[in-house]
Amino acid sequence: MAEAIQLGRMTDTMEEGFIAELNVKVGDKIKSGDTIAEIETDKATLPLESYYNGTILHVAAKKGDTLKIGDLIAVVGKEGEDFSALLKPADTKPAEKPVEKVVETEPAVSGNNLVAEKKSEKQEIVKEAPAQTTDDGRVKASPLARTIAKEKGIDLAKVKGSGEEGRIVKRDLESVATAPAFVGKESSREVRVSQMRKAIAKRLSESKNGAPHFYLTVDVNMDNAVALRTQLNAVLPTKVSFNDIVIKGVALALRQYPNVNCSWLGDTIRYYDHIHIGMAVAVEDGLLVPVIKFADGKTVQQIGAEAKALAEKATSKKLLPTDMEGNTFTISNLGMFGIEEFTAIINPPDACILAVGAIRQEPGVVNGEIKVINKMKLTLSCDHRVVDGATGAKFMQILKKVLEEPVRVLL
Repeated sequence: MAEAIQLGRMTDTMEEGFIAELNVKVGDKIKSGDTIAEIETDKATLPLESYYNGTILHVAAKKGDTLKIGDLIAVVGKEGEDFSALLKPADTKPAEKPVEKVVETEPAVSGNNLVAEKKSEKQEIVKEAPAQTTDDGRVKASPLARTIAKEKGIDLAKVKGSGEEGRIVKRDLESVATAPAFVGKESSREVRVSQMRKAIAKRLSESKNGAPHFYLTVDVNMDNAVALRTQLNAVLPTKVSFNDIVIKGVALALRQYPNVNCSWLGDTIRYYDHIHIGMAVAVEDGLLVPVIKFADGKTVQQIGAEAKALAEKATSKKLLPTDMEGNTFTISNLGMFGIEEFTAIINPPDACILAVGAIRQEPGVVNGEIKVINKMKLTLSCDHRVVDGATGAKFMQILKKVLEEPVRVLL
């Protein structure tokens, strides 16, 4: 009996899929487990496997198509078998191919001509006309001469006019030496919006518009953290980053004060006893958030190794949906790009997200003395439906203390 191979829901938030690769054609023999296609979803590019054995009798989709859940991709069965009952009007939407448009505009000035444009029968001829006024009561010039002088950067006060009463006219400017005019060209390009970018746009728009955000910023003295990292990296086989220390510090602060480790569910608020930290990772097509689960129970070395592995999987598009599920709190770190301070949009279903800035050296007062201090700004974005100002502030106080006394992250 012929069977339809349809696009299934490959992630929990998937609504459509883009066919990045199609691996079968009519007449191919396949068996259960063979990869039919590579599907770009809102989170990753995943293989679509066959559940059937047989021959490909019909292919309904092609590489580059965007399909909805349930759309037909191919039909498999016995050679010569009637499969017409499985065919229905295609509901596929061919994906827009990357388009590169170049819009060119003729330059305003080309060579010795004032205006280069297409001529038409109705084009008006600009004639020189006597000026009705004088420039500062001293320099007389026709309107056209003024325009040319402005375009070429000519000082009219230094030009001798040959017109009536010494008025400067167009011919007086033709012999004035000027620098060659810059000739520019306008251009633009358009590319297909990836499934990941569509999901990011939808998800973050819903978060920003649906959750009333407010922000809390603290300055953290990172002197002790800098010293601790130096000591750890001198003895550990794998290097520890400041981001690893921040993740562990956040996990410990959430363990001490779990009131921000929660989600808004409408009629109820869910408070999590476990701590799963989402870690925002920038990739070519946008942003992915792999999750370090039970972060409070792992050492900073374990967190560092796991964070590195997840980041590598993210950049190589090998993250699985299970790698990006279950977050209860998210961290976004742009410090490595030199960004000192920013605000982040909450990553649903979390109630909070922490934005981490760069460590910077600034003068400060320590025990009555002015010293250079390593400082770092942290900004907490809070969903006001769940977290009030005092609640968020209490958490930030605890986190600041943990990071300023970082020996705690080793416990």
